[in-house]
Amino acid sequence: MGRFARVSLPVLAYTAMTGSGAAAQQTINLPLSSISVDTLQVIQLSIFAGVMGAALLSAIWLIRQRARISTENAELRTRVGELSGALSRSEALLNLKDQRVVVWPGDGGRPSIAGELPAETGAPRERSTFLAFGRWLMPKSASALDRAVEALRDKGASFDLVAETSAGVLIEVQGRKSALHAVIRFSSLSAAQAEHARLKLAHERLHADHENILGLVNALDMPFWLRDEAGKLKWVNAAYARSVEAKGADAAVRDGHEFLPTSARAALDQHHLQEAVFSEELSTVVGGDRRLFMVTDFAGRNGSAGLALDTSELDALRREYASTVQSHADTLDQLNTAVAIFDAEQKLKFHNQAFQKLWGLDVAFLAGGPENALLLDRLRSEGKLAEQPEWRRWKEQLLSAYRAVEPQEYWWHLPDGRTIRVIANPQPKGGVTWVFENLTEKIDLESRYNAAIQVQSETLDNLAEGVAVFGPDGRLRLSNPAFRTLWGIPEELMEGDTHISALKAVCDAVAKPSPWDTFVAAVTGFDDERRDSNGRIELTTGTILHYAIVHLPNGQVMMTFVDVTDSVNVERALKEKNEALEKADKLKNDFVQHVSYELRSPLTNIIGFTELLALETTGPLSQRQREYVDHIGSSSSLLLTVVNDILDLATVDAGIMELEIGEVEIRPTVKAAADLVSERLREHNITLDIELDEAPIAFHADENRVRQILYNLLSNAANYAPEKGNITLTARQNGKGVEFRVHDDGPGMSPEVFAAIFRRFEPSGKGGRRRGAGLGLSIVKSFVELHGGEVEIDTGKGRGTAVTCRFPLAPTGVRAAAE
Repeated sequence: MGRFARVSLPVLAYTAMTGSGAAAQQTINLPLSSISVDTLQVIQLSIFAGVMGAALLSAIWLIRQRARISTENAELRTRVGELSGALSRSEALLNLKDQRVVVWPGDGGRPSIAGELPAETGAPRERSTFLAFGRWLMPKSASALDRAVEALRDKGASFDLVAETSAGVLIEVQGRKSALHAVIRFSSLSAAQAEHARLKLAHERLHADHENILGLVNALDMPFWLRDEAGKLKWVNAAYARSVEAKGADAAVRDGHEFLPTSARAALDQHHLQEAVFSEELSTVVGGDRRLFMVTDFAGRNGSAGLALDTSELDALRREYASTVQSHADTLDQLNTAVAIFDAEQKLKFHNQAFQKLWGLDVAFLAGGPENALLLDRLRSEGKLAEQPEWRRWKEQLLSAYRAVEPQEYWWHLPDGRTIRVIANPQPKGGVTWVFENLTEKIDLESRYNAAIQVQSETLDNLAEGVAVFGPDGRLRLSNPAFRTLWGIPEELMEGDTHISALKAVCDAVAKPSPWDTFVAAVTGFDDERRDSNGRIELTTGTILHYAIVHLPNGQVMMTFVDVTDSVNVERALKEKNEALEKADKLKNDFVQHVSYELRSPLTNIIGFTELLALETTGPLSQRQREYVDHIGSSSSLLLTVVNDILDLATVDAGIMELEIGEVEIRPTVKAAADLVSERLREHNITLDIELDEAPIAFHADENRVRQILYNLLSNAANYAPEKGNITLTARQNGKGVEFRVHDDGPGMSPEVFAAIFRRFEPSGKGGRRRGAGLGLSIVKSFVELHGGEVEIDTGKGRGTAVTCRFPLAPTGVRAAAE
């Protein structure tokens, strides 16, 4: 039990000090029946002792706290005193002369300013003016200080710099920032410090200027270089490195890449012996192309510096400008309009030939560049300008063009009757361009044109043909009385610019069907519908009109109407007659073909039987019988030839004859034709001369038709040649063709016979031995023209007749035999 009491006392004391009921409950949580009276007393004593202990501990703690507070108060009073002293010292320092402090609180409040700067610095006393640095500092210093203050307050970046006031005094400015404040201190410098600061500032500015200049030069697109005393490259910019195709500026300097050629550098060094500045245009190769540069190089005591400006494009532009000016001058020189250009000093700089011809001035006088006033005086003295009542005032008014802004226009009526339109056009850079346009012919043409218009108007009004002209808007622009009469249009509609739709409403009833829908479409339609057209209209009165729609170049449309009633009636009659003639001609051709074919078969039989009778195997014939048989055969052959000729002509007329084109040898063909007429030539002792020396070997034609042509020509010549006469057959090449000529020495042809020589079935027996069917030359002409050739006849009394047939070497448009 005693051990229990010793263990429980400290717990109770702790419980009493801490007031923890839960711990006490846990400590004395014992069954009441198990606690004795002695134990309860012990517990009570323990509780009392715990309470007393807690009170004692509290008193001790309070005493210690009061002692600590007293110590801290003493320390605080000491600190406050120190702070007050420091504050007094700080205020004394801040209020010292030759400095001024600006303090910005960290909460962004208004700044505080303390201290003063000397009056010679030019710093203002007012707070607002002082903080406006641009009002009392130099612009460059104010700008640098503004940037530094902004960086100090925003980013806490400290700075130390020297600023220059407007009075030319240097001051030192320092900026610092603490946790709660941003402070800037301005302080004046001593003479030595100011001089040192000035030198430092000048050095900084010089260094900055050096960097800026090098940066600018390096950014230029112009090669730049620096050389040392020995002429060796010391520094080049990027454009220089690109021009010499170096990897960079340092590589160009290191490897000694030269921009200018050796000859150019030698000329530059030679120039520097006399002058420090070299400025000339030099050529060098850049990127494989030779280009022109304006090189400026300065040589000093410690080296040289050079700059090259690419003037290749400028030089090209200069040449192009000179070429353009020359081209314009050449162009103006070819104009018929006189042009003279005077500069700002009123001196003649350019004139074309038309100007010299217009005024008839000496070339030497114009080449001297006379003044405008002198030129006018000379024109007046030579009587080429009309006299003016007040010459000086007139001339001054004319020369006021040099002070004008807008072009001025004048009309001069010259003493020789010419009218000149004068235009004075001021130039932007001074000077005037004078244009003299001779309008004499134009005015004369206008006068004649107006007279012609009047004559045309009178003529148009008296035409029997109706004419109407409509504008692009569909309104009537011009008409004559015949137009109104033909269509029966009321007179009031012809006055003014009546629209075509109003005329259509009146004229629709005159013609059935009405063509005015077509007229309206032609006048008011689109461009693709505006086509010239013509046609005929039959009016309800029986009148027939021929109309034509013509689109004029100015967008207008002209319509013409002609009364063709009589001509149409005549045309109809002629057409009916022509149709009757065509039917008769066709009937004739059909008859000729039918009869010819019907005659051909019996003639063939007669000829065949005649030849059989002439044979000895058939039986003997007496001399008279033999003569009869010969006459029957020759007559039958002649009749067959006539029938064949008629058939050939009928085939030609029908357009169904086709030539069998092939190579025709001239000599065999001529011989074959000559053999066919040899018997008739021998019968009358007629000589046939054949001349083929100039003839080609062959040409392309229908051999049978050529032989037939030559046979007909020779037969015709044998018929008209006299006894013991002569016939000449000549063949030769003429240009691109072949020419056959048959000439006889007969009596020739009279004009009436020559006029009907090619007519069919009109034979002429005058001078001939026997009368034929009159088809020989007709067949010749038809066959030659089928070959694409021509026939020419030369005849006259006493000199015979010559027929010439010309064939092309290779006819076109016909079917070849090989096809």
